[in-house]
Amino acid sequence: MGPGREKGDVTEEYEAALRRLGDEKYVLRLYIAGNNARSQAAVENVKKICEEHLKGRYELEIIDIYQDRTKNPDDLILAAPTLIKKLPLPLRRIIGDMTMKEKVLVGLDLLPRGD
Repeated sequence: MGPGREKGDVTEEYEAALRRLGDEKYVLRLYIAGNNARSQAAVENVKKICEEHLKGRYELEIIDIYQDRTKNPDDLILAAPTLIKKLPLPLRRIIGDMTMKEKVLVGLDLLPRGD
């Protein structure tokens, strides 16, 4: 602790930082390829994860790359499904099986990355 700072001050700052993190809004974009079982599973799983871990603080846009090609150049989608976390930074891409809950949570920075 620096001079003039009391233990209570540090605790209050830490708790305020946690509250700010808990209020961060997530902006997500899920790219799918058609209306098939894999795409439907990706949508269902991502929505479930968002409701469990980000309830009330996320925006999820679902884009079928077969129907809407206007978004592709911006995000450079090479495979589907792909989930992009635009905010909060840093930008993250989760590609492939969205049923792997832990992989999605790590990609969204909701779980720490294993080394």
